[in-house]
Amino acid sequence: MIDFLVSILSNPAIILGIIAAVGLIALRKSTSDIIKGTLKTLFGFLILQQGSNIIVNSLVPFSTMFTEAFGLTGIVAEDNSLVAAVQTVLGKETALILIFSFLINIVIARFTKYKYIFLTGHMMFSFAGTMAIVFNQMGVSSFWTIVIGSVIQGISMVIFPAISQPFVRKITGNDNVAFGFWGSSWISLSGWIGGKLGNKEKSSESMKVPKSIDFLKDMSILMGLIMIIVYVVTAIFVDPKVMAEISGGENPFQFAIFQALGFVVGILILLQGVRMFLGEIVPAFKGIGEKIVPGAKPALDVPIFFSFAPIAVTLGFLSALVGGLIVTFISSLLPVVVLPSVIGLFFMGGAAGVFGNATGGRRGAIISGFVLGFSWSLLVALAYPLVDVTQYGVQGLWFASPDAILVVIIIRLIGMLFGIHI
Repeated sequence: MIDFLVSILSNPAIILGIIAAVGLIALRKSTSDIIKGTLKTLFGFLILQQGSNIIVNSLVPFSTMFTEAFGLTGIVAEDNSLVAAVQTVLGKETALILIFSFLINIVIARFTKYKYIFLTGHMMFSFAGTMAIVFNQMGVSSFWTIVIGSVIQGISMVIFPAISQPFVRKITGNDNVAFGFWGSSWISLSGWIGGKLGNKEKSSESMKVPKSIDFLKDMSILMGLIMIIVYVVTAIFVDPKVMAEISGGENPFQFAIFQALGFVVGILILLQGVRMFLGEIVPAFKGIGEKIVPGAKPALDVPIFFSFAPIAVTLGFLSALVGGLIVTFISSLLPVVVLPSVIGLFFMGGAAGVFGNATGGRRGAIISGFVLGFSWSLLVALAYPLVDVTQYGVQGLWFASPDAILVVIIIRLIGMLFGIHI
């Protein structure tokens, strides 16, 4: 039964399909509308996921190319791979924290003013695993690890969306959805800084360009050209023999160009999925809000914001990449070398660009992305000594989600100050 519940709660497609169906049933929709609404919610989310998969598959070789080009070794911030690697040791604790924290989330949403229901399954899984690892290293018993970890995660599942909600309203123009991602506070902070230093009147989405190059106003064209340059320049610095291995014998420049274009295709597919998914889940969720948890808002994953300012996504990602690279190159002064986690920099940097654009226009998008990339990578480097994951046989990985890392820092400081062992 535990495995069954975990498989459901860790699969956001299943969660959202169930919620869409329950919401439509609560609204007393016809059988036809329930079937259509449920399936369209699933279709939209699966399209979004496939877009994300294409993006990841295009970023992985780029990350390898970059590491090889500059001869860097260190850690990569990647939550889910890390947590998955410790499941043979902490699988029971992770599973039970995930289940009980979701129940606590629903209770808090039902009886308090924090009406957020966290629905990003893989984020729930990674946070639960993070809690299991941290308390295990502090010498806390399995029972108290589950109890304390569940309470902390359940509270975090409403607190962090609440922190970001003023920015979400600014971006979406309504209060229908929330931000369910363990980097939301960091992205919001970056957006706030971008707003202070930017100019809200000059949006990234309304940039004026000469008529001869007005094709650059098309998001997909602009992103495609930028990514081709980034990929090709990186490929130039990779040893030809290594590049041949990465490309599988394909012409290296052709490989780089089509990986860059594949990245853009992934973005376009993702955006289509976001539009379809939100068009179905928001009306269906009204049924949950009206009948089960009055006023409830679904807290959803980071890509839901990309369609509001696609050019800002590009600006935010590229400037986040620059910020992350600076930390990589100064990592000799830090506890560990943090290699650029291109996937994390894209999703969080892109969102920071959207948030920064909403508060400070295109300059805000660039500044927000840079702040996100620099501060996130620095946070990972500085917090690294607090948790030793190598004792589980994990090499080259560490925690990625800024919100989860903040919680880890607080837990470890309390443990060190008061010697807490339960």
